[in-house]
Amino acid sequence: FFFFSPCIIRDRKIRDEESGYNKNLFCIPKHYEEDLERVFIPHGLILDRTERLARDIMQDMGSHHIVALCVLKGGYKFFADLLDHIKALNQNGDKSVPITVDFVRIKSYCNDSPTEKISIGEELSTLNGKDVIETGRTMKALLSKLKDNKPKMVKVVSLLVKRTHQSSGYRPDYIGFEIPDKFVVGYALDYNEYFRDLNHICILKEKAKEKYRI
Repeated sequence: FFFFSPCIIRDRKIRDEESGYNKNLFCIPKHYEEDLERVFIPHGLILDRTERLARDIMQDMGSHHIVALCVLKGGYKFFADLLDHIKALNQNGDKSVPITVDFVRIKSYCNDSPTEKISIGEELSTLNGKDVIETGRTMKALLSKLKDNKPKMVKVVSLLVKRTHQSSGYRPDYIGFEIPDKFVVGYALDYNEYFRDLNHICILKEKAKEKYRI
């Protein structure tokens, strides 16, 4: 069961001093050009890291049936790309495992801050694909609900884990990138539903937070 020079990345950890890439080096939708500070993690790097995560997952899972649960909405692109890589390994590798898919929607943010109340949809089934783990409260709440289904095992894969003093200490089983405590958007990560349509993970300007604040 799974929940799914400017920026020199020597391993999965991106250092605090890294500021990202000049956005003019990338294709950015015109309607967002004035809202973004820099590109923090380019799309190609995300896909390469996701492919490696898929290999690690397949190696660890053995012959177990995978029930893949996507955490919506921010996790949907990472989840889809991760499953595409897993399916490719299933088709072309020496072994394959059956995969079924389900979804759960969680709301834990308002503007750029975690909300006091975590809202989890009632439709739950059982790898767990998550977009960003910051404090860890959301994932702990979800894992607690999943225990009711009595899965044989639960593994969590998260594209991003933030280094923050607010962290509860929770760490997922698989991590795409460990990043500084920056508010990032793109690759389905949003700010009040905007910026999901960006391919790259980007740093948002402060004035853009005011522009789209609710």
